[in-house]
Amino acid sequence: ADDKSKRPVDFSDFKDKVVLIVNTASKCSFAPQFSGLENLHQKYKDQGLILLGFPSNQFGNQEPGTDEEVQQVCQVNFGVTFPLMSKIEVNGDNAHEVYKYLKNQKAGIAGIKQIKWNFEKFIINKQGKVVLRYSSFTKVSIKKFLVKVVQRLLTDTLQIQPEDLEKEIVELLNE
Repeated sequence: ADDKSKRPVDFSDFKDKVVLIVNTASKCSFAPQFSGLENLHQKYKDQGLILLGFPSNQFGNQEPGTDEEVQQVCQVNFGVTFPLMSKIEVNGDNAHEVYKYLKNQKAGIAGIKQIKWNFEKFIINKQGKVVLRYSSFTKVSIKKFLVKVVQRLLTDTLQIQPEDLEKEIVELLNE
């Protein structure tokens, strides 16, 4: 994947980090999620959280600008400081390799691999495994749910298995 300046990003730099990847669009009705994502980034970046936004114009033409315009809109309107990558496609024949990998590792609801809309989230543990996938409707602020998941993965020294993590998450949701 390339950063906003079209420089390649080496994902091996994220070894031993928890990575949250989200496809974004600044004109989407879910764009207010940028604030919660930025708060998560600010709170946990020094503890090993890497948050990467992948702008995409595939859903409703909601990210029509250039990479520079997208960066500026996200900084000015939403205060985004976490890295935004170059604009990509997340579905179809031209889907970016990162998203092909993510979707193959973790299908969505009912086993659907397609990204359904902007602001779907993937969480990758310190060992590089895609352990969780959340829909656009999962906001960072809802019951501090994603915050708890990130905290759990950042403190994971036992290399929790995805199925065990999913059980813990069900418990978190029921709190």
